[in-house]
Amino acid sequence: MKQVTVLAPAKLNLALDIVGLFENGYHDLDMVMQAITLYERITLQKAPDIQLELPGSFVAANEKNTAYKAARMFLEYTGLKGGVKISVQKRVPVRAGMAGGSADAAGVLVGMNELYHAHLSMSELCALGAKIGADVPFALMGGTCRVQGVGDLIRALPPCPQCWFVVVMPSVGISTPEAFKKYDQVGSPVHPDCAAQEAAVRDGSLQGICEACGNALEFCSGAQETPHIREMMMQNGAVASMMTGSGAAVFGIFDTEKAAQAAREALHKEYRHVYLAQPERGGARVVPQRVAAKKPEKRRTNKKEK
Repeated sequence: MKQVTVLAPAKLNLALDIVGLFENGYHDLDMVMQAITLYERITLQKAPDIQLELPGSFVAANEKNTAYKAARMFLEYTGLKGGVKISVQKRVPVRAGMAGGSADAAGVLVGMNELYHAHLSMSELCALGAKIGADVPFALMGGTCRVQGVGDLIRALPPCPQCWFVVVMPSVGISTPEAFKKYDQVGSPVHPDCAAQEAAVRDGSLQGICEACGNALEFCSGAQETPHIREMMMQNGAVASMMTGSGAAVFGIFDTEKAAQAAREALHKEYRHVYLAQPERGGARVVPQRVAAKKPEKRRTNKKEK
């Protein structure tokens, strides 16, 4: 196998609470996370060393990039000789709270596992991913999960009920470290009931999921456009709306495609980056290679038939 292509989905936080602080300074989180049908597309080819390109993106393609880190860590862990050429077609907005960088890392781990026939288990891949970023293990698993601790405690849940998400990326992104720093300074009046939301997921109740939505970081994010985007979502038929992760992207949950499409059109009049998506049941996955269709042989004719 010379090349593999991986689709790695973005994520939304249906709920995000901060329940404590560990001695090492990391925040103790309680979240319900959902993969969505908005993907990073990652192509990997065998190469003598690690090469990374991100065509059309302003994200730096250097050794600090999560995709590069994932490749290096994979090779170090497996002891394999060689490298990989990585090309990431980025679709997930940056500084959005949608784990685009984590999706890239997850995609590289999954892709290299396939490319080199390394046969690493999901547990091994998640352990590697956790060393790169807190959201990487979820990006590998995908679907709907209750995620706790620093992102290392993951419990898979039944699939989210059918719904549609409209996601808006505001004009200004948010730094994750800055968002948590601000939370430590001012706190938040919002603390969603993640246990209730998990129960709603298990019951298949979209209404219950929406009633339990909330983000403890939204209050202190300082994102000035969030209230306006949320208001527009609700005015256009959203059952619930909130900021995802540490921001700055804001999403609405819709129970019909028609309402979601109408909201998307309304929001697109004010915002350039508006996405329509649905729940994704998996995480980063290899795209099956299509077998080239054989061309039908031309029927030979003899001179007598002419």
